[in-house]
Amino acid sequence: MDRPSYPPSTPLAALPGVGEARAARLAKLGLRTAKDALLHFPRGYKDFSGTHAWHDLEAGRHAAVAGEVIDLSSRTTAGGRSMVSMLVQCAGGAIRAVWFNLPFLTKKYAVGMRVIVAGTPRRNGTAWEFTHPDVRVLDEGEAAEGAEWLAIYPLSAGVHQSHVRVAVQAALDHVVDGLPEAFSDDVRQARGLLTIQEAFRGIHRPAGREMLDAARRRLAYADHLVVQLLLREDRREKERRQAAPAITVDSRLDARIRARFPFTFTAAQEQAVANIVADLAATRPMHRLLQGEVGSGKTAVAVYAMLAAVANRPAETADDDPCGRYQAALLAPTELLARQHHRSLSKWLTDNNARNKTQVELLVGGMPAAAKREVLSRIESGAASVVIGTHALLAESVQFRRLALVVIDEQQRFGVEQRFVMQSGKADPHTLIMTATPIPRTLAHGLYGDLDISEIRQQPAGRQAVTTYHVLPDTLAQWWGFFGKKLRDGRQGYVVVPVIEDSERGVQSIASAYEELANGPLEAFRLGLVHGRMPPPLQNAVLEDFAAGKLDVLVATPVIEVGIDVPQATIMTILDADCFGLAQLHQLRGRAARGAVPGLCGVVTERLDDRAKERIEAFVATADGFALAALDHRLRGSGRLFGTRQSGRSGTEFKFTQRTVAAPEEAAADEASNIPFDEDAIIGAARTDAIALLDADPTLALPEHARLRDLVDQRRREQQALGGHHGTVG
Repeated sequence: MDRPSYPPSTPLAALPGVGEARAARLAKLGLRTAKDALLHFPRGYKDFSGTHAWHDLEAGRHAAVAGEVIDLSSRTTAGGRSMVSMLVQCAGGAIRAVWFNLPFLTKKYAVGMRVIVAGTPRRNGTAWEFTHPDVRVLDEGEAAEGAEWLAIYPLSAGVHQSHVRVAVQAALDHVVDGLPEAFSDDVRQARGLLTIQEAFRGIHRPAGREMLDAARRRLAYADHLVVQLLLREDRREKERRQAAPAITVDSRLDARIRARFPFTFTAAQEQAVANIVADLAATRPMHRLLQGEVGSGKTAVAVYAMLAAVANRPAETADDDPCGRYQAALLAPTELLARQHHRSLSKWLTDNNARNKTQVELLVGGMPAAAKREVLSRIESGAASVVIGTHALLAESVQFRRLALVVIDEQQRFGVEQRFVMQSGKADPHTLIMTATPIPRTLAHGLYGDLDISEIRQQPAGRQAVTTYHVLPDTLAQWWGFFGKKLRDGRQGYVVVPVIEDSERGVQSIASAYEELANGPLEAFRLGLVHGRMPPPLQNAVLEDFAAGKLDVLVATPVIEVGIDVPQATIMTILDADCFGLAQLHQLRGRAARGAVPGLCGVVTERLDDRAKERIEAFVATADGFALAALDHRLRGSGRLFGTRQSGRSGTEFKFTQRTVAAPEEAAADEASNIPFDEDAIIGAARTDAIALLDADPTLALPEHARLRDLVDQRRREQQALGGHHGTVG
């Protein structure tokens, strides 16, 4: 009997087996249609084959062992943590599963259950022990070897894995076969690509590693190709129009701008300024990526560019028109960073000469309605010269009179497409992208194929170094004693916690870390708490108290990694440091380098696998952000260099990368097999193919390119919507 076929736009409730109740739960994840379910990629897979034998277990190598629970207990350790211990009798011997700070597990499991314990074993004396393993409870009569790789999906409160799996299976059964194919047989053969049907089945229900890797290659290539086509189409159209304002900088204007800064530019900054001045002078819109070290002076270069823009005016405007000059906008990913930029730029750009005064405005989502209306009015009239804001700047209600330059800070937190949103009538503003997460130049050319690149590797004179220490459990008490001594000497400090809530990995939440510190090693000091779920006014109040010296220690999530500048805060502790990527660790460490004395940073870890150990050792050994970014890319893939894991919004522009879904844990100890394809090569192939496609068919009008045309147009519509659950079925 043939299965009924449905289009991708079919509501989930209408798919066989899903139903209204399950669909209502899935809506919490933003999953409303069959397409949404297909694009809700697994975050990883669990090997639940249960076929690993007790006598074949190896320390540090993933295993899944089946057995019966013969003992379950809970106790409190000497360090005050709860510990749940479960003893499982397997063929050939017994293994012990151990969890910390997860006491509720005693209610989840029971003696007599048949289970599969999956994780990385280690020797504890003569016994094999699994710390924080995954456990699957077997149904009565279920064979352990019947369950193999199981997709694990991102969830939200009230939504279970089973809800997502039912919806995905329904979409695979009734929707996938009808999806149109974007690539011809010749293209797929040349690039080694699966069909779209094979790719979706391989990513959600992999029959083995080879199929999973092939599915990941197909989806990653299609996604990169669509983004490259979109970016190149837009750049070609803007260059064809030649509609950007020509911004000129003569020697007098250059001298006036430099007089605003209380320091001299480094040679690297000078080179970046020269590149930007040359770009701004043309009516072809500037598209430039400015990447540099934390604290290398990127913002000063951007301010130079903004001042150059707002000092110019169109030829048709009168010299005495106070609103006749061009405008500049700076787009920041968080309100914290936007406010920091507003404070800094207001200080730099405002002087007592009314004729030369540069009006700097702030526009963020949490502003009172009346204040927002006043700012919007000044933007529309042209009275606002420089506007700094968050995503609020992208709203339709924001109408610039003469927008000449857009600066986007921390590009990895926005979608690549978002830089094309800010327009001013028929004019195309120049665009300067900034990032303190450096990436190798070859990769940058692939990811940002339409951008010219400037780098600032030189640190300004007087910039303090940060000495970094690796703090292990047996030296943690000594570290806190050292941390407290520095606080008593007059310094302030940060304690960074990776998550807001307790995680399944046993990572401590910020609330419990704060309580433990306030009642333990830091009880003699004044502590403040800040994280991404706090209302912005409350965040700002805590940060202002910290900056004013009313607090000694700021306990925070990575929300502070950008936009925080407190000179007295020169010591930092990063808890569960192995949860962060190298680029993010480097950003965080940079917060402790803002003062007049060298900074200090302690990265705290418990047990590390070989890959995490390599990252932490590299971080301790070097302060070169470019070198760390290159290593991060090698170990974690480019997808993890962009976007955030903090509780704010994520802005990764590529919906699918090699690390969007992780390979099964069985290869975790084998670095070569854990990176199944070279994503740099895929990015390069997509870039090459996008150029060739548009050279041969500039509008993708040929019949064989119809599906690609649809995918690019779909991504463009999503770019304009700037929100919701996006992706391409390609």
